[in-house]
Amino acid sequence: MFRRIQAVDDKVVDNIIKYRSPLKNRIMIAASTAGNGGMIWFAICMPFLIYAPWRVTGVNIIFALAFTQTICELILKHIVRRERPVWKLADEEQLVHRPKYYSFPSGHTSASFCVVAVALFRCQPITILIVLVCAVMIATSRVYLRVHYLSDVLVGMVLGLLCGAASVSMFNHFAQAFI
Repeated sequence: MFRRIQAVDDKVVDNIIKYRSPLKNRIMIAASTAGNGGMIWFAICMPFLIYAPWRVTGVNIIFALAFTQTICELILKHIVRRERPVWKLADEEQLVHRPKYYSFPSGHTSASFCVVAVALFRCQPITILIVLVCAVMIATSRVYLRVHYLSDVLVGMVLGLLCGAASVSMFNHFAQAFI
């Protein structure tokens, strides 16, 4: 089964070059960069933290990001230790610098989709839509830029959604303990 997944992943990485263009390259680099360090999510979180009625959502997003990144970046990546597709590319084939850490699962994607999960539980539809569009762009950019395999991103999506939903439940439980 793992060989079949890797075969599909390799085919996607090999064929992604067919869809590149200078405009798409700029868009995807910008989307990926927005996800670096979760910066877009912290920026989106700021109005929630400032406006008192939304503060619980803002704090929950930060909690979800910390929880998700602990599982993804500190635990799973170091257990799986999957090499990135970009590590196999020649320098002239790369659009971004080679990340130095492992590929599986996608940290950008898991962070993005944990925020989607929190938004699904705590936000209005327009906010959910904005967060979802940003998350999909970031996830897509990671495959497009060949810093992740498709399966890294798909697992990152599922992991992010699960961690985000779990964080809402944990956050609600902890909040009630202090009320």
